[in-house]
Amino acid sequence: MTDTSAHVPQTISYPAESRPSSRWSQDHLDPHVVVLFGACGDLARRKLLPGMAHLVLSDLAPDIRIIGTSLEEHDSATFRTYTREAVEQFGLHPMTEEQWDLFDDRLEYVPQSAGPEALAAAVATAEQALGEGVRRLHYLSVPPKAALPVIEMLRDADLVARSRVVMEKPFGTDLASAIQLNARVHETFDESQVFRIDHFLGKEAAQNILAFRFANGLFEPIWNRNFIDHVQIDIPETLGLDQRANFYESTGAYKDMVVTHLFQVLAFVAMEPPTALEPRAISEEKNKVFRSLMPIEPRDVVRGQFTGYTDLPGVSPDSDTETFIAMECRLDNWRWAGVPFYLRTGKQMAEGKRIISIAFREAPRSMFPANSGVGSAGPDHLTFDLADESKVSLSFYGKRPGPGMRLQKLSMQFSTGETEAAGDVLEAYERLILDAMRGDHTLFTTAEGIESLWDRSRQLLEDPPPVKPYAPGTWGPNAIHQLVAPHAWRLPFEREWRAKK
Repeated sequence: MTDTSAHVPQTISYPAESRPSSRWSQDHLDPHVVVLFGACGDLARRKLLPGMAHLVLSDLAPDIRIIGTSLEEHDSATFRTYTREAVEQFGLHPMTEEQWDLFDDRLEYVPQSAGPEALAAAVATAEQALGEGVRRLHYLSVPPKAALPVIEMLRDADLVARSRVVMEKPFGTDLASAIQLNARVHETFDESQVFRIDHFLGKEAAQNILAFRFANGLFEPIWNRNFIDHVQIDIPETLGLDQRANFYESTGAYKDMVVTHLFQVLAFVAMEPPTALEPRAISEEKNKVFRSLMPIEPRDVVRGQFTGYTDLPGVSPDSDTETFIAMECRLDNWRWAGVPFYLRTGKQMAEGKRIISIAFREAPRSMFPANSGVGSAGPDHLTFDLADESKVSLSFYGKRPGPGMRLQKLSMQFSTGETEAAGDVLEAYERLILDAMRGDHTLFTTAEGIESLWDRSRQLLEDPPPVKPYAPGTWGPNAIHQLVAPHAWRLPFEREWRAKK
């Protein structure tokens, strides 16, 4: 182990055959000191520390030093051990001993109890080691109630200049709290410095929506109310709450998932073509979608709670917190007038999926006989799977081989895992950390956008429908079928994705 105060960063890399392509390295990036608040939390352990290790050991990121800080009383040596265990358990890219020796020299730890002066001193030491032109990236992997104290600590430590701050969801719990939080953050940081993260938008498949829509003359002309019948954004989870029940009790599925994730994905599906593929233009089109979102009516919402939730530690025995939510929402604009968007997410459900399904209108009149099979498997669908190995499927009716005119549902599928560039795929948090270093707001949420969503949520938050019980391992309360009628939920799929050969 070398003395990090004197160590000059060395070039670290994976073997050429496993290193992400340098095609990502399009722009020069200044060296960065990353201050990771909540460095010993679950998100840091599962995603952030493994993701930063991958970025550092690739051609993608600039020279960086990572300073972890948390409530735990670690020192730098124990934090390095903690980080190594996290990367070995959750990282997707194995590292050699030589790579570890070089990487862990870039890790330091300052307990939050040491105060802003100790944090400022650690950052200064890291900046001195990195040389000229150093920028700072502060990642707030902390509960919402801890966000403002961290902002104040950064101000007191004089770490605002040359910095950007990444803030985790949820950003507020209603309109008033979001406005207040934005105002308090803006007392210290300019809006251009703030990056409100939604890791769903960092996924390849979410960005593939933009490519499908705006790069292909096949899809954009039919991406409107004249050809699309309805849209489903369906994010069921098999996971329970583990040790998060106390946090979840004051949040619920709507605040935890819909406002911060599903509505953001909806914006990518529904937005108008931006004037350019650049952050400001895309953010403005997303905000137009949020402004056109009609107020969420409680009658269009099904809330559920899995059996056994109230037995979890930290949960009130008479809790009305939803662990499941399904809803219909609509956009009040020319392109989407009359088209319902159905959203669903929940804990302890039958499968863990992340799909966007575009259902096209059926032909106005069928010339095929009644027993031909037309319509028997539902409408044609374009489906985006937001899993790490992103997939896209287009289903349609075709003739079944053999005599007569019998039709069946066929599909064309695409997977990033089947391409030569599969090794270039970044995990969502890796991509977003890199974008924040670049100052690219394309995949992040603005203050205006988040406030618009809380404004449209006011009726639901003030008068939520009662929760309905559902058994763990199911698809939610039975009322979801009445909500989506006369349509049907796309999940569970009638067929599995084609396996990679």
